[in-house]
Amino acid sequence: MPQISQKGCQMPASPIRKLVPFAEEAKKRGMKIYHLNIGQPDIETPENVIQAIKNTNIKVVEYSHSAGILSYRQKLCEYYKSCKINITPDDIIVTTGGSEAILFAMQVCLNPGDEVIIPEPFYANYIGFAVNSGVHIKPIYSSIETGFALPPISEFEKAITPRTKAIMICNPSNPTGYLYSLEELELLKKVVKKHDLYLFSDEVYREFCYDGKVHHSAMNLKGIEDNVILLDSVSKRYSACGVRIGAFITKNKEVMKVAMKFAQARLSPPTFGQIAAEAAIDTPKSYFDKVMKEYIARRDIVVESINKIPGCFCPNPSGAFYAVARLPIDDSDKFCQWLLESFNYEGQTVMLAPATGFYSTPFLGKNEVRISYVLNLESLKSSMKCIEEALKVYPGRTK
Repeated sequence: MPQISQKGCQMPASPIRKLVPFAEEAKKRGMKIYHLNIGQPDIETPENVIQAIKNTNIKVVEYSHSAGILSYRQKLCEYYKSCKINITPDDIIVTTGGSEAILFAMQVCLNPGDEVIIPEPFYANYIGFAVNSGVHIKPIYSSIETGFALPPISEFEKAITPRTKAIMICNPSNPTGYLYSLEELELLKKVVKKHDLYLFSDEVYREFCYDGKVHHSAMNLKGIEDNVILLDSVSKRYSACGVRIGAFITKNKEVMKVAMKFAQARLSPPTFGQIAAEAAIDTPKSYFDKVMKEYIARRDIVVESINKIPGCFCPNPSGAFYAVARLPIDDSDKFCQWLLESFNYEGQTVMLAPATGFYSTPFLGKNEVRISYVLNLESLKSSMKCIEEALKVYPGRTK
């Protein structure tokens, strides 16, 4: 029998989806499962986006330009201008989801064997993208005690080697919900400039900032314009994950020239997705006002409920719609599987994401879980009750 590739063997399973078989079995037993494991919002996609797809009268679904439909890229520039990011259509390559943008960044800017520094915990699929690109991740630990703030710059300096070519951040963060301040970004800028590194900035949760805090884009850091690659997506912004449209953005002309080769090799991003994404830019402010109010209420339920449970701690996230909680458990992978296999509270249970999947350093995250507060308020209240009751009877409780 032919052998699987080394890269295929190294490719990690999704920590977010690996428990799906256990969830399916629980559902067969009649269990109601609250899915807090995945960032799939239950917020309705804006009506104008749905109508744009319905009203399309295309006779032939042709390839679009490899960089994306020009009218969409032009309209994207208007959107980014509203975010105080000034770019031109030539600075944008429309991608098949934010995932492809990340792949382009790693494969355009790094050679196999090169290193990218990423504060952990980080979005689990970064590991898969790194494996796909032959790149090594150098993690830097950020602590739940600080709410997952940017680690000391001295830690970045320690991690830099001759193979280090980039630093990557997610702002606001998946999985922690941490929002980097302008001061933190300025500190990163100094390291990037000193060592002439790329800065990959994943900003897909830009719209979701709470408590009066604002988002600062890496694109606006003065003096490193050619070092910054902005990675973006419409998935969470408009609750349109299935549209599969993202963006690779940089002012570095040489990087853009090479990235276009990759874009041409995959031909073009999805036509209908681009139509939907272009329409999404006209989504009224009232939609986001309502969504923000809802997410703040959901966040507050999760954070307050977890912190009331003895032995638990959950920092208050300032962005995105995730929180990482520390629980009195021996092993988050075992606990999350146990919730689906063995726990039952009034015919209900919860599906969580073990935080181990968001760390690349072994053994970290063993007593942490990621909670996606993407369900309605009543479902979140019920799911928090399930967690409270589960911790009373979990065999591996530690204190």
